[in-house]
Amino acid sequence: MLTTKRRLILGTTAVALSTVAVTGAGIHLSQSQALIQSGPKETVDEVWQIINHQYVDTTFNDTDWLKIRQEYVNDASYNSNEDAYKAIRKMLGELEDPYTRFMDPEEFQNMRIDTSGELTGVGIQIAKDEESDRLLVIAPIEDTPAFEAGILAQDLIVKIDGTDTKGMEVNDAVKLIRGERGSKVTLTIDRNGKESDYDIIREKIEIHPVRAHIRDTSVGKVGYIRLTTFNEYAAKDMQKAIKQQEKEGVVGYVLDLRSNPGGLLYSSISIARMWLEEGTIVSTVNRKGVSDRESAKNKALTDKPLVVLVNEGSASASEILSGALQDNKRATLLGTKTFGKGLVQSVRPLGDGSGLAVTIAKYLTPSGRDINKEGIPPDVILELSEEQLEELYGGDRSDLGTEKDPQFAKAIDLLSENIKAQQQSEPQAAK
Repeated sequence: MLTTKRRLILGTTAVALSTVAVTGAGIHLSQSQALIQSGPKETVDEVWQIINHQYVDTTFNDTDWLKIRQEYVNDASYNSNEDAYKAIRKMLGELEDPYTRFMDPEEFQNMRIDTSGELTGVGIQIAKDEESDRLLVIAPIEDTPAFEAGILAQDLIVKIDGTDTKGMEVNDAVKLIRGERGSKVTLTIDRNGKESDYDIIREKIEIHPVRAHIRDTSVGKVGYIRLTTFNEYAAKDMQKAIKQQEKEGVVGYVLDLRSNPGGLLYSSISIARMWLEEGTIVSTVNRKGVSDRESAKNKALTDKPLVVLVNEGSASASEILSGALQDNKRATLLGTKTFGKGLVQSVRPLGDGSGLAVTIAKYLTPSGRDINKEGIPPDVILELSEEQLEELYGGDRSDLGTEKDPQFAKAIDLLSENIKAQQQSEPQAAK
């Protein structure tokens, strides 16, 4: 069942068992219960009604929404849920809004797992390997059954419980690998041409999105924190990381939001408050022009210099956080321009177990910038070559946030400048 906690989800996040991404740009999981439905046609009608009452653009992108109802509801009949789902997707296509989307029951369940940060499985990220037409392990998640069993990045999964994976799609593999907690799945792994079976017991997997390290640099100890998504664990993990690194006496921080596609809005707001003592964080504006503003609460965990790494994969919730830090002059943004997702969506459960994400508002940075389709330009632009991107992101990503990472190295230079500037501005003791 859906959690009753009011939530906004921003961006595109990935299930920890696969690289299947749920596309979105700000989703509110509604507290409302799904209406009781009696058939496929009623599901189509429910979707039309939700759009009619909630969609951010009251012109419906210059579409005659009443005429759409006549075509897809009044004058139509449907023999199955699949027919209704096809019609819903076509109907929503009239809005030309990629973030207002329909999810069948399976897709809706995946989205809920994605944002909760929990699933039952073995704890691996997988993708389709084009060369072998099989499944490739991107990486096992630390402290999970797959990690403990010895599954490694770049392993090829050639069989799942004896089923050959050649030509298998990632979604189909996910269905086979997931299962009840305590049950067993056998993965046949090809590693450097040698095949081996791995019997793995499925467990509940918690996806912790914070990777925190202390780097010894030319300016002293620097806290490096990489945030991969804004799920329900993000704020708690971020708080723990900052407090621990404060105890270690770091002189500054590098917050890595590169390729972070977003997640929960309240998570990004909570994290912003850990870095900001005061100031606006974000404003949202609905179809009636009503604005809702979130601000800092004088509870920052540190005031030490901060550099934020961003790129074109930093989207939505990442843009809210980086925009808040930039506009309040709390951090220096380094990298390349962010993706540009400035829309907020509401996710509603439908009567047959499917779901609907509908754009209900847009968000603005503290200075009033509407960054949708525009992105946030960094204060310091530093692009990486294709070769550098492959070296950093093509394997286990262990070089991120090290001296082998050109953007991190530049961040240390900026931190050095910011630390000196901060020291010069502090009152000097009388001599």
